[in-house]
Amino acid sequence: MDVSLVIQSTITIAVIYLFGCIGEILNEKVGHLNLGIPGIMSIGALGGIVGINVYLAIFGEVFSTIGILTMSILFTMIFAGFAGLIYAFFTIKLKSNQNVTGLVLTTFGIGVMRGIGKLVYQKELPYSAVSLAMKKCFPGYEKLGWFGETFLSYGFLVYLAFILAIVAHFVLKYTKVGLYARAIGESPQTADSQGINVEKYKYWFIVIGSAIAGLGGLYYIMDKTNGTSFLELDVSPFGWVAVALVIFSLWKPLSGILGSLIFGFAYVIGSFIPGIPSSIFGIVPYVVTIIILIITSIINKKGSQAPASLGLNYDREER
Repeated sequence: MDVSLVIQSTITIAVIYLFGCIGEILNEKVGHLNLGIPGIMSIGALGGIVGINVYLAIFGEVFSTIGILTMSILFTMIFAGFAGLIYAFFTIKLKSNQNVTGLVLTTFGIGVMRGIGKLVYQKELPYSAVSLAMKKCFPGYEKLGWFGETFLSYGFLVYLAFILAIVAHFVLKYTKVGLYARAIGESPQTADSQGINVEKYKYWFIVIGSAIAGLGGLYYIMDKTNGTSFLELDVSPFGWVAVALVIFSLWKPLSGILGSLIFGFAYVIGSFIPGIPSSIFGIVPYVVTIIILIITSIINKKGSQAPASLGLNYDREER
């Protein structure tokens, strides 16, 4: 078994989960269980294709890695962020049921990606060449041998996912913004009574979290699968796993990194061990997630529990 190849395969899958996990953690920290993440990742993928089309329309086939990344990331985050804004409006302003709204958003997002995707995905455009340009983060990594191949052979989006997890951890734990968000997630009534603008923080965290989750869709279509089969792909299953991964990571972004790698390893390891169905390894993370959920429920330690107001809409008039 080629250990380096196993690690590379694990990381390429883990990043999809990690983007979705970070986005969902930010949503849940302010009390919103966003089951629309799979649809938001799909809409993010669509936004990425639109951004790349815009880049190609302006600059043609003169590929600039920085230019392509900027345009695709920008459009991805705008599309996914807007989808998050829709979810936020319905659940914050209209007080819609969070679970139902999220499920509808997922169905809507998948449908939009496939429906509008047929209009914007032009097979004659050089998406595979664009994908190759997006993967050039550390040119010359081959000269560093095993280390370079294993850890420096990825595109910018891979490193961005880990950076965002670290930034999310720092913001949530060490800044006033993070403190307010956590306070809202535990008790929006108390936070409101202390002068914190609950609605504003909810909107910002949901929209930013959704925009980050959308990057998982962009990475899946342009880095993981080389941009060659956009309409045939479905990123939503990875979104569902990302939602489950939030429980596994105990609502902590840094733990989300470890969880994503474990889930990614379970996803790919079956293809490296002949004679053993990959599905056997695939169920392991979910079993572990259930075990963790049971253990944390028994221990009932504050830092390992979901935000107290998770899934509950806040009505200021009912304070």
